[in-house]
Amino acid sequence: MKQNLRDGGRPRAKKALGQNFLINPGIAPKMIAESGLESGYGVLEIGPGLGALTVELAKRAKKVLAVELDRDVIPQLRSNLEGFDNVEIVQGDVLELPLDQLLEQHLPGMPRAVFGNLPYYITSPIIMRLLEERLPVEFITVMVQREAARRLAAPERSREAGAVTLAVRYYSEPRVLFDVSPGSFYPAPKVTSSVLSLRVLPQPPVAPKSPERMFSVIKAAFSQRRKTLLNSLSASLPAERDRVSAALEAAGIPSGARPEQLGLREFAALSELI
Repeated sequence: MKQNLRDGGRPRAKKALGQNFLINPGIAPKMIAESGLESGYGVLEIGPGLGALTVELAKRAKKVLAVELDRDVIPQLRSNLEGFDNVEIVQGDVLELPLDQLLEQHLPGMPRAVFGNLPYYITSPIIMRLLEERLPVEFITVMVQREAARRLAAPERSREAGAVTLAVRYYSEPRVLFDVSPGSFYPAPKVTSSVLSLRVLPQPPVAPKSPERMFSVIKAAFSQRRKTLLNSLSASLPAERDRVSAALEAAGIPSGARPEQLGLREFAALSELI
């Protein structure tokens, strides 16, 4: 990169966009190596910023499609990417752009992966959009807040598990690769980050008749996670308490169980009975 972010020339980060530019030159190569990215891949990069990760991706991937929201940072990004003819920059919001069309238009006929340094405040919406739309990508590797990474990759039936944990595990196999210190970014965030890997599953591990109904039950259960399943589901679902109690009994689930004690299979069965 032309601009030395450690020694000066740093741009003004926009707090409203949750910008923390990666400045540690060792993180991007490690992130890519541990992800398993191989040559021949097309990569969608979310939030390239000044291109620290983009440069390393361009050295290895067949093509990189970088989606950047901040118009003001794009001139410097283009300058830092001079010499790479396999990078295309698109300005826009990854939550609003037609990603399926962009992948087909810019990365046709390639195995595809997603990389990014995600703003902490919209980590889950971005990840869930990538997964729920079943985009043709093989894996997703992103830097997120460590707490979010632990929650997204938590094992089923663990205290850390939540509704988003089960949603992620319905679509992918999550794994935390390594942590990244605050000093690796400018400006330095107040928390440690982690690199999270999501291997997209060809088929979900469960096949409920209605995934939408299953996830409505999951969200209802975790909406009041301190309560028992009987109480939280009775309060949050349009179902009478007796009906919920009978469904729990039929599924072999104690009425005093907590939501984090159930996995996808139990919730899939329960959603068919309520």
